[in-house]
Amino acid sequence: MFVAALGVIMSFLLLLRYKPMRGRHKVSLRHFAMLVNVYVTVMLAFALMYMVLELLGIPVLAEANRNVGGELTHLVLDVVYFSAITLLSVGYGDIVPMGVGRILAIIQALFGYLLPAAFVVTTVIRLENKVE
Repeated sequence: MFVAALGVIMSFLLLLRYKPMRGRHKVSLRHFAMLVNVYVTVMLAFALMYMVLELLGIPVLAEANRNVGGELTHLVLDVVYFSAITLLSVGYGDIVPMGVGRILAIIQALFGYLLPAAFVVTTVIRLENKVE
């Protein structure tokens, strides 16, 4: 879990300190790749948190009125799927959070809303600084 948290922090720092390449395009492919990297890092970090809690016996996710679990591969697929669906604000409802998982899902959804805003703000600030 420490490695996932460190990866999330590093991704945010890289995103904030990143300078787009000069050229015709205002937003470079590298800038887009950095945003995708941040999304994937956040998604996997939260999936890891859900999985660790499930493995510790703390139920955080339910699927069709039963706890998510079973084989390890099924658990990994379920937590990554739920994490992606929550981060991207899709929310199909086939897997739902319960207990402490609700708090984690709220925090993750907040990240999902704030990341595009951070991307736009940093892009606009860099463009304004470039004009001045």
